Amino acid sequence: MRLIVQLLSLLVRGTALMLGLVGVGMAIACLGGAWSDRLDAFTHAAPLWLMMGVGALLLGGIFARDGERWVIVGLGTVTLLACAVLMLPEYWSAWRFKPATPAASDLKIVQFNVWHDNRTPEKSLAWILAQDADVVQIEEGGGESWVIVKGLREAYPFASCDKITRCETWIFSRKKMIARGGMPTQQPYLAGAWATLADPKGAFTVVATHYTWPVPPGLQQAQSRKLAQTLAPFGQKSTILTGDFNSTPWSWTLKRQDKLLGLRRWTRALPSWPAGKFSRVMAAPAPFLPIDHVYAGSEWHAVSVERGPSLGSDHRPVVATLRRR
Repeated sequence: MRLIVQLLSLLVRGTALMLGLVGVGMAIACLGGAWSDRLDAFTHAAPLWLMMGVGALLLGGIFARDGERWVIVGLGTVTLLACAVLMLPEYWSAWRFKPATPAASDLKIVQFNVWHDNRTPEKSLAWILAQDADVVQIEEGGGESWVIVKGLREAYPFASCDKITRCETWIFSRKKMIARGGMPTQQPYLAGAWATLADPKGAFTVVATHYTWPVPPGLQQAQSRKLAQTLAPFGQKSTILTGDFNSTPWSWTLKRQDKLLGLRRWTRALPSWPAGKFSRVMAAPAPFLPIDHVYAGSEWHAVSVERGPSLGSDHRPVVATLRRR
């Protein structure tokens, strides 16, 4: 029995040391993402490195011995500090936001990557329609989710794509579209659509986009620069931008984009992926990565920003209510 206890103790202490070493190594590498797109790819997993640091602190503090304990606890502490540098500003902004009561004159927007493998498209469509939003912006509007596109085309008088065109990204609006279009065709490829909407307070432009994954490094950063160039003619005061950016707010890529666009990001620490069964063999009890975002120019103020339920997509929808100043 004593031998078993010693072996278990050795296993736990070894696990604590491994968590501390891997956690601190990856967390410090994430800080290097400020200069390297390759290293920045690791920052999206900052919650994982954070949990490793917590595990090292708990296991090391309880089961490690003497100097070994201080080494493991030190590794866990450095991991937590590095993750705090990345993540704490986002959660501080989320804590500071105070929602208000929506008014009838506010603009309600639904942002939703409906997923081309959506398992319950009819349920997704019913939920979207029940929101009675002024603008609906969706990504991956093809495959199994074509049912959603068809239903929204029937429910909304204006759409960013023609009836005969199957676009990947769609904008549906109850407000009249004065102009509309897609993203420039030159490389890098960027899925997206834009529409200028009529409004008594003055026309404004809404944009929807869908980024690639953070790997291979460099492509997502190029898409960010291309998006900024595309938005420039619309101005920064009244433009609204939403999309699946496949980028977390603690990544240096999204931090740079927030400054580059000149718009305010209102989605703060709002996890939207993964949702439900996001592959044939994997399911998630709750999302943990905030990668769906809503930006707006200085003329807009967010009244509320909420996450919707799991609806057969691998993403949760985001519902934002904006008030024009």
